[in-house]
Amino acid sequence: MKELYLMRHGQTLFNTLNKIQGWCDSPLTELGKSQARLAGEMLHAIPFDHYYCSTAERSSDTLELVAPGASYTRLKGLKERYFSVFEGESESLNPAMADYDAVFTKYGGESGEDVARRVVTTLTEIMEKPDHQCVLAVSHAGACMTFLGRWINPEQVLQDRRFSNCAVLHFTYDQGNFTFVEMLNIDGVKEHE
Repeated sequence: MKELYLMRHGQTLFNTLNKIQGWCDSPLTELGKSQARLAGEMLHAIPFDHYYCSTAERSSDTLELVAPGASYTRLKGLKERYFSVFEGESESLNPAMADYDAVFTKYGGESGEDVARRVVTTLTEIMEKPDHQCVLAVSHAGACMTFLGRWINPEQVLQDRRFSNCAVLHFTYDQGNFTFVEMLNIDGVKEHE
């Protein structure tokens, strides 16, 4: 049975400023860097054979701190949802979650179905590679939750918890199917300063 660990990047400047952050980018904060190092400690005993991240700098910077010196591949398919003209704007402009598709696609953004198809296709292609038994992939909150929603209701996983920065979704993979195992969070790190 193959294993996938899908991680959200560390805290960024835009996270602290409550800015919409899709395909645009912002740097990790000092707390974000600390979160990534703690995630590396949490995952250190897992025998990863391959590492991937989105093309966003916040993802590659997180991965480099989680697994210093590891060789990795950046893939566009692991990017966050594209929010179009809302990129970099205040999160106060975010509609209710149920209205995301209606609002963002109206202005040229991606639909949830587009994001799901892209991320599922990318992660399936990764896990189908014969020498990929245990993979770590660093992505984004929306992309990770959309992927999770393809296999299980995210509310069952989150309950009273948040999918915080550097949280990890652990899945097994077999013949095109992902099975959710657990969500791992770094302990003792505040989400916001």
